[in-house]
Amino acid sequence: MRCIAIDDEPLALRQITSYIGKIPFLELVATFRSAVVAQEWLKENEIDLIFVDINMPDMTGVEFVQSLDSKAMVIFTTAYAEYAIEGFKLSAIDYLLKPFGLQDITRASEKALSLYELLQLQEQQSGEGASEDNSTEQTEEGVLSVHADRKTHLVKLSNIIYLESAGEYVRLHLADGTKLVTLFRLKNMETELQSSQFMRVHRSYIINLTHISGYTKGKVFLSNDDYVPIGENYKEQFLNYINNSQ
Repeated sequence: MRCIAIDDEPLALRQITSYIGKIPFLELVATFRSAVVAQEWLKENEIDLIFVDINMPDMTGVEFVQSLDSKAMVIFTTAYAEYAIEGFKLSAIDYLLKPFGLQDITRASEKALSLYELLQLQEQQSGEGASEDNSTEQTEEGVLSVHADRKTHLVKLSNIIYLESAGEYVRLHLADGTKLVTLFRLKNMETELQSSQFMRVHRSYIINLTHISGYTKGKVFLSNDDYVPIGENYKEQFLNYINNSQ
C-alpha cells in the first residue's frame, strides 16, 4: 500500500519513517512536516494510507482529514489520549498513542491492509456483477462467515456480543474479547443476520439480546462490561422486548 506520513516534529517523523520501512507491505512515497503542504500534494497524487499527527500548529490532523476528498485510510498518531474519540468519529483505522513501537504500528497497518484487500475484492466482484457488500455470509444456522484480517472467520452468532458501525465497515465485538473489522454496512448486516437474537438499538449498534446484562434509560449494558447507547428511534422497540421477556 502506498502511504504518506505527516508530523510537525522531526524526530517523530524520522521514527515513523523508520518503522514504515520495516513493514513489507507499505511503500512510503512522501513525508510532510506540514498538513497544509500535504493537503496540496494530495490534490495531484493518490495514496492508500495516511499516518497523521493530530496536534499540529498549521492545521490539526482532524481538520486535515475532514478537508480531504481522498478516500485514503487514516491512522492517527498523537501524544494526547483525549483526541482518540475525535479520531474514531472520522472512521480512522486506528489511533496510535506516542510513544508507540514497531509492533503497534504494524498491528494498525495490518488492519488497514485487511480493509484495503476487502475493498480490492469488492471492486473486483462488483465488476463481475456481485452484490455491493460481500464480506460476510451466513453459511449455516448459527454461524457467520466473516472476511477480516486477511482470512475468513467462522463466527458463531452466540459469540457475537454486539456490532458497531465504523463508516464503510463494521466491528464485531466477540465474547472472547476479539474484535473483527469487516467491510460491510450495518444496515446490510442487520439483514444478513436474520436472527431474532439480534436487535438494532442505535443507528450505529446492533446487540445480541442474549448478552444483555442490564439497561438504563439511555444505555444497554452487555456481558463483556461494555455498554452501547439506545437511540431515540429504537427505544420503543427495545422496551417492548424487555417488557415481553419478563
